[in-house]
Amino acid sequence: MKQFLYKSLLLLGVVYGTACNKMLNTQPTQSIDQTVALNTSSDVLVALTGAYADMGVENAYGGLTFVAPDLLGNFAELNWSGTYQGMTQIYNKSIPIDNNFTTQNWLTSYKAINDVNNVLNALNVVTADKKASVEGQAKFIRGALYFDLVRLFARAWNDGDPTANDGVPLVLTPTTGITDANKVSRNKVSEVYAQVISDLTDAESLLPATNGFYANKAAASAMLARVYLQKGDYPNAAAAANRAITTATANGFALTSTYAAAFPAPYPPAAVPNTSEDLFAMQVTPTSGYNTFNEYYSPYSRGDIQINQAHLNLYEPGDARLGLFYNSGGSIYTAKFDNVYGNVHIIRLAEMYLTRAEANFRMGTQVGDAPVNDINKIRQRVNLPPYTASNLTLAAILKERKLELAFEGFTLHDVKRTQGTVGNLNYNSPKLVFPIPKREIIVNPNLTQNAGY
Repeated sequence: MKQFLYKSLLLLGVVYGTACNKMLNTQPTQSIDQTVALNTSSDVLVALTGAYADMGVENAYGGLTFVAPDLLGNFAELNWSGTYQGMTQIYNKSIPIDNNFTTQNWLTSYKAINDVNNVLNALNVVTADKKASVEGQAKFIRGALYFDLVRLFARAWNDGDPTANDGVPLVLTPTTGITDANKVSRNKVSEVYAQVISDLTDAESLLPATNGFYANKAAASAMLARVYLQKGDYPNAAAAANRAITTATANGFALTSTYAAAFPAPYPPAAVPNTSEDLFAMQVTPTSGYNTFNEYYSPYSRGDIQINQAHLNLYEPGDARLGLFYNSGGSIYTAKFDNVYGNVHIIRLAEMYLTRAEANFRMGTQVGDAPVNDINKIRQRVNLPPYTASNLTLAAILKERKLELAFEGFTLHDVKRTQGTVGNLNYNSPKLVFPIPKREIIVNPNLTQNAGY
């Protein structure tokens, strides 16, 4: 299993230390490495690349940010057979405040946020032709990370009063060491969402339509659509999803011809480029990057997560998505993540069609297209008969979303926004929220702990 060694900033009064038998031990540090200051445009571009790298480590957008809440939101459809105690605790909905994986997710996310805060603080040295793109990329990274932090470590937007519920600390300037000023309090959920929307809105206006495998305009629109959908703000969700689709399709993005083609897995494993529908993906090569989905879901790696019959029973006969399940050693696995060097799919174009369809359906509108047309784009690709406008229901749209995006990190968040259940746990159960890490509470008395911990 690939491992990566990286230093941590002592942020919010915490340091990296020994994590668990899965993680490498790291040497704590009490300040950012200042041996190379961001004095030139080239320095800032290198720092921005470093921010992407930190965002994409295994404990954040390398996969844990999405795999862990899928396990937490699972009931009967997945089986966890791994030996990592921390992941077992998440799967069992009994997370202690010193859980290694939730702690590392927090630390890693704030490390990447501090990276981009340094980039944003040095924009004045960036050349004019690159400044807008650099600012847009940095704000995209920060907005995305804060969105997932507040979804994981705080109560859902629709769980009580977001203006009263504690979210996560907003740190918008570089942190260089331990001071009392670093011992910040948690901002309210509404404040965090406001910052996320501000960052992503800026990113959308600043980013170019195409940007290689880095964040682009469509990716920012798409992340905004994800945020608005989570809030239940359907007018803005439909509008943002429509902008993402319009920008993406005008610049060469499209659904892959088959569902399987969206998850390329050559044998022997090899690095592959983003697919035509990857609006944003974390890059993985034989020498860099990490794909936690592959680690846990593929029997060619650890294969700790198996698919239960309860999930397979949800598919209609003839659904091409069933072709991505296979038996290995008596257990059922998904082939979506079998390439150890496969990029981590963060935003696929398919999600935007589903978001636009749901938001429009809920409002009775046709922003961009009719809901039935968007849903049928998804169904046509997997060889299923189309719906008509008269027989399309919200339940059908939500089911299509569940199956199309299965195992990609949406389960828990969709349960919460639709006020569903996870077994006998209601969507607002404290057990479905990550605890604020114990080490944070110890070092920073200004941080409050979540209910139930």
